[in-house]
Amino acid sequence: MLQNIGDVLKGQRWLAFLILGLLILVFALWGTYGVVDLTFGTPKYGLKVNGEEVPAAELQRAWQDRQSQYQQQLKGDIPPAMRTQLQDQLLDQFTRETLMRQRATERGFRVGDDAVINAYKSESAFQVDGKFNEMAAKGMLAQIGLTPLSYEKRLRESLRISQLEQSLRIGDFMTPTELQRAFALENEQREVRYALLPLAPYLAAVKVSDAQAKAWYDAHPDDYLSKESVRLQYAELRLDTVAAGIAVNPADLEAWYKQNQSRYVEPEKRRARHILFTTGGSKDAAADAAALVKAQSVLKEARAGGDFSALAKKYSQDPGSARQGGDLGWALRGAYVQAFADKLFSMKAGETSEPVKTQFGYHIIRLDEVQPERAKTLADARAQIEGDYRREKAADVFGDRQERLQQKVETTGGADLNALAQEFGLTLGEVPEYTRGGGGPLGVNADLSGIVFSDTVLKDHRIGGPVALADDRLVIVKMLEHRMPKARPLAEVRADINAAVAREEGTRAARAAAESARKRLIAGASLDVVAKDLKATATAAAFVGRGDPQLPAQIRDAAFAATGMAPGKPVYQAIAMEEGGAALLQVLSVKPGTPGANAANDQQLMLGFNQRHSEADLRAYLAEMQRRATVRRNPAILN
Repeated sequence: MLQNIGDVLKGQRWLAFLILGLLILVFALWGTYGVVDLTFGTPKYGLKVNGEEVPAAELQRAWQDRQSQYQQQLKGDIPPAMRTQLQDQLLDQFTRETLMRQRATERGFRVGDDAVINAYKSESAFQVDGKFNEMAAKGMLAQIGLTPLSYEKRLRESLRISQLEQSLRIGDFMTPTELQRAFALENEQREVRYALLPLAPYLAAVKVSDAQAKAWYDAHPDDYLSKESVRLQYAELRLDTVAAGIAVNPADLEAWYKQNQSRYVEPEKRRARHILFTTGGSKDAAADAAALVKAQSVLKEARAGGDFSALAKKYSQDPGSARQGGDLGWALRGAYVQAFADKLFSMKAGETSEPVKTQFGYHIIRLDEVQPERAKTLADARAQIEGDYRREKAADVFGDRQERLQQKVETTGGADLNALAQEFGLTLGEVPEYTRGGGGPLGVNADLSGIVFSDTVLKDHRIGGPVALADDRLVIVKMLEHRMPKARPLAEVRADINAAVAREEGTRAARAAAESARKRLIAGASLDVVAKDLKATATAAAFVGRGDPQLPAQIRDAAFAATGMAPGKPVYQAIAMEEGGAALLQVLSVKPGTPGANAANDQQLMLGFNQRHSEADLRAYLAEMQRRATVRRNPAILN
């Protein structure tokens, strides 16, 4: 059972962030506000909002989860600057959630028991075969350190916050003038031309000196650090290993086979040929009638003694089988559409059918052979049956051993890994260098990385796990050596530095060339002439929308950020491209947007406008609430 729960949990790590769930989209758009006091010692709490404490342990669990997710996405360590940013965002989110909950309490919002129970039982993560399963819910919650009672408490708080949010949205709307302005901006088009200046020609002129390389190295220390890593000892349990140790008693195997005999039945198969006459679509009655007449004519020819294979090659419009004389090979009933299958599996060998109508057209079917349903005997498939028997028995042993191992590690976390391996039949191994992005035979696994780099393993020197790497594989781990990131020697990273400096210098040169060209354009030069002098080609003038994919996003964004257009007076810009090189942009004119010809699309746009308007008002309300709050933060607890 624990194994099944673990499998489901892989896709449900959001439960650890349940307290943030209903507002995460709004929170992501907020800035930092409020009275924040960082000048205090080392309190045990992680956050205090208007006097209410958020426990450090709760923040640490949330940070561990978020850190693991980003490490898996990045396939490596989180850069220090991003790490600090993510920690700040997490503290901000907990701050805002606490403020919302406090405000909901002040305003008297309440959530009844029935609503909480309905939401609890409706959670898809707790469903088994489409129905709420109490055991699954308890097991999953236990995996993240929550009881059903504590989960229901958080769920109630989230529902109350949702009530507050909905109350703030009630009555929010856009006036006709605001909607007209929104359409004008959303559907606005701009007439643009541009020319790209690739990086390559400018790179050729760049020579990176030792001084430049050293300056770059010194200015970007975080870019050239070794990865944090550990020398890791592990012990793993595999289902195949357990299965190999399962003793097979002939009598037990035979009894098991009789109980599972239905698993070893080969369904009936049939081998058929067909000739297809397509109809040209269900609405084309004339084509349908013509196809049927043709099918009936060929059927007469076949029943008169004509060679069915030759007729299929001559007349069939099925490109997949016509060249094989209509041969469809051996197939089960489920391989065909229902009308075809119903007819084929009602025929006798050697029989040719009347035309059968399917969505593909009319088929003439000939049944060549039938292979009846057949049960494999124990003697016929002993190796397969014995393997299935071993795996089924091993699954029970695997699950039991996993539970006992979990209990043992929890109660004796400092126990010797070798002793645990011997007691539970685990295979020992070692990874010389395991980073947050994984390593060695253990591969990449966010849950495992979270355990390996946890305080439990790194600071307390305890055994971590067990962690499921797959349905049939779990590991426990022990840190043998911890290596913190350190600066890699300049000589070791010189090639990377040379490339980075050359890219920057080349882009700067391209940008300078584009800026010089922009001045020529302002003075009255032709874009085509200027682009030709730069050995580039300018695009033809075209109106583009805000989301138009036909031009690079950076150029499109610059075009819609440009101001100062007037009739007959284009605007020019020189742009340093993020991927290197530069671009020369010409914005010729602006065409305000209006509601379009698609009423349904306009309705969706209006709903989007209103939603963004409502969210903007909500953000303003929340920002003001936070500005007035007293917040004490202790970011040190996340390090």
